[in-house]
Amino acid sequence: MNKVRKIHLFLLLVVAAVFIWSAIKPASYLTWLLEVSPAVVGLIIVIATYNKFRFTTLSYIIMTILAIIMFVGGHYTYSKVPLFNWIKDAWHLERNHYDRFGHLLKGLFVIVLREILLRKTPLTKGSWLFTIATSMSLAIAALYEIIEWLAFKIGSKIGKEGNATKNFLGTQGDIWDAQWDMLCALVGSVVAWLIFSKLHNRLLQKEGIKE
Repeated sequence: MNKVRKIHLFLLLVVAAVFIWSAIKPASYLTWLLEVSPAVVGLIIVIATYNKFRFTTLSYIIMTILAIIMFVGGHYTYSKVPLFNWIKDAWHLERNHYDRFGHLLKGLFVIVLREILLRKTPLTKGSWLFTIATSMSLAIAALYEIIEWLAFKIGSKIGKEGNATKNFLGTQGDIWDAQWDMLCALVGSVVAWLIFSKLHNRLLQKEGIKE
């Protein structure tokens, strides 16, 4: 097993460990299921296609970070993550900002989208690649907000599950929560692009992946 594969295996083990921790006595099993399902489905797809389409180590690190963010949010619910409750109290904030932090980091996924577009489409590095990858990242963020809204609307009609889906929605009383979340994802995407593009290009070459 070469060095790169060992790193990928280590990242997988980290994700598995956090997932197991997350599943032990979460605040709400229904909320936990709603929060972690997208990450689990994505990880299954990535693992199943590993030998056919192997991403750069940077992309796998980003996937690991995003999975952990979702597993932690699922365990506590996004509005009750202890560290961000402490930050809320220490800085006298109006809300727990873990969901904002999570959506900002979800903007990192633009690098994964960038890699897919470079390797599977005729696109090359330039303004069109930036525009399309960033638009896709924002579209995914918007789709997630729609899924949250639908889950809340369905859950609120079936009684007890309404509390779980309300936690999943996580607005904390902010009527502009969805818009803030999408803005955070957009800002995160642009920042990730500016910081990681050159590193991503080097890894594509170093790990023997054709651009």
